[in-house]
Amino acid sequence: MLARLGVFILWLIHFLPFRVIVVLGNGLGMLAYPFAGERRKVGMINLRLCFPEMSEEARSKLVRAHFKLFMRALVERSLLWWSNPARINALIRVEGREHFEAMKGQPMIFLVPHFVGLDVGGQWIAQQVDASSMYANQRSRYLTRFLLHKRSRFRTQYLFSRQQGLRPILKLLQSGVPFFYLPDQDQGIRDGAFVPFFGVPAATMTSVSRIAKIAGAKVMPAVTRVLPGGQGYVLTFYPAWENYPSGDDVTDARRMNEFIEQRVLEMPEQYFWLHKRFKTRPDGEAKFY
Repeated sequence: MLARLGVFILWLIHFLPFRVIVVLGNGLGMLAYPFAGERRKVGMINLRLCFPEMSEEARSKLVRAHFKLFMRALVERSLLWWSNPARINALIRVEGREHFEAMKGQPMIFLVPHFVGLDVGGQWIAQQVDASSMYANQRSRYLTRFLLHKRSRFRTQYLFSRQQGLRPILKLLQSGVPFFYLPDQDQGIRDGAFVPFFGVPAATMTSVSRIAKIAGAKVMPAVTRVLPGGQGYVLTFYPAWENYPSGDDVTDARRMNEFIEQRVLEMPEQYFWLHKRFKTRPDGEAKFY
């Protein structure tokens, strides 16, 4: 019942002017900050690990800014889910589109790190090409069905649960259907390795290079920046990586983490600091959370 009520409220919100939605999202972020003690603590631990030279006051300020952007992203999904393409695209400036156009029809992996604007970039891409991606089942079956429906509202989108594995995605990749991939969270060490992230060993998925090798696919990073106020978003396509995969999965994972670090330094408040990025630890090492 609560899930349906939340969806209804978001549906109402999408009728508001964008600048009003931005103010609403920022306000909700400020309200959520005092009550989200556990997530606030996770964010502070992550920042202490990644930026040991940063003062506690600066870290606290950054986490507050992230809460506002996190809630903005949640509220602004109402636009992605119900607004027409013209309204959505009017808010998005695309940089590096020539890289995207050059790879159309070829096996391609969109490397999408966990920044708050990632869904905006995903919707823009979904308007341009058929693509595949993975999803995690929600606790509510209604929410799972709803999110799948909204993520597939443009063109043909192939959505697979993590339980289905990568086999169907590999087949689609080999046929030229790109894969929208978010590989930078802690999913354990079973399909990964400990690779430094801001100098801290982090369980990092090594599947990007393996998928690229099997499918003969190029890897193209796509990062969306949320602009302040009512200015909208910037979706940036970077050139497809050359000499990738290298033949060494750990070296390739290190390259991915270093790329994400560079983007984090450009907009530190927009990275998903509330995720337990360093949850999995090497044997014998104390837990951080």
